[in-house]
Amino acid sequence: MAALTASQAPGLLHAAPPRPDDPVAGPSAVVREQPPADGSYHTELPPLVSPRLPSVPPAVGVIDPVWTQEGIPATVLAAYQRAQARLRNTEPRCHLPWQLLAALGKVESGHAGGGRVDAHGTTLTPILGPVLDGAGFADIADTDHGTLDGDTRHDRAVGPMQFIPSTWSAWAQDGNGDGRKDPNNVFDAALAAGVYLCADSRDLAIPADLDRAVLSYNHSADYLRTVLSWLEFYRRGTHAVPDGKGVLPSTPGAGSAQQVDADHGKKQGGGIVIGPQPSSEPSASVPARPGGSPSASPPPQSPSPTSSPTASDSASPSPSQSTSPGPSPSGSPGLPGCPTGSPSAPTTPDPGGTPTAPSCSSPTP
Repeated sequence: MAALTASQAPGLLHAAPPRPDDPVAGPSAVVREQPPADGSYHTELPPLVSPRLPSVPPAVGVIDPVWTQEGIPATVLAAYQRAQARLRNTEPRCHLPWQLLAALGKVESGHAGGGRVDAHGTTLTPILGPVLDGAGFADIADTDHGTLDGDTRHDRAVGPMQFIPSTWSAWAQDGNGDGRKDPNNVFDAALAAGVYLCADSRDLAIPADLDRAVLSYNHSADYLRTVLSWLEFYRRGTHAVPDGKGVLPSTPGAGSAQQVDADHGKKQGGGIVIGPQPSSEPSASVPARPGGSPSASPPPQSPSPTSSPTASDSASPSPSQSTSPGPSPSGSPGLPGCPTGSPSAPTTPDPGGTPTAPSCSSPTP
């Protein structure tokens, strides 16, 4: 799973020469020579959709894999939706669907390890990708003196959206308005991923642009199929679950059950392999409104997120592409601690300060 395919091997990818009319996106000093890819991402696919309508929860006590996988930790879901709202204003032609960010977050880190984040959206413990030392992955020498990834010899993808330090330095964003740009914060990371996907004037409502945007994150056909599968799954409907109670990926990698176990209980949180089922009168899941497929252009040379970034961008996305229009947020995410309903999430970005989780909405009858 973690080994690079021949198409991803360092040195085998060559950047297509830019067209004279191509717009320049991102920091002018950043030049991308090849798409990011470190070969590390979660390969689980969404469950087959059951006959029930996405908005109808299963009977109490019934384990429904579709309902379980539709659940996204409340704060993480809010981060995805806030990033979409922000980019709807700053990059209107991109049409970035928040469900695309959710698909990438699922594949990259299992939504921050099942939502192991604090009230401000910062991960309780570091989420790190594999060491990019050339042993089965790209070979990327340290670029940040170990500041973000703790490794002074090689880089590692960092945070819930798995940015490589060099890519983060080029595309970092402050998504919660606290004055800091932290790849370990889901609001900052989600917004940076959105900017990265929307680079190069991509329109994510266009299938070809959408494909290019995803491939800029990880240049792999298998990765593209996996992300698009989750994108369509989340467009059918989602609901919020309490932070720390999301489904953990079973495959090794960032935010997986193995990584959470390695924390040895140093921080509270962690996920569950079978997600929470409604216990009494859960609110209906919020169906996402379908949207067009975004189009993206290749990212800058900075490392891209570990979803499966290329050698130079392996864990961090480098936005040089513009995302194509995507579906508008399907509904408001629930908040941590909210029983079973799916509280509404903010529809517009709130850059003024650290986002606070929306208050729980009363359960729907």
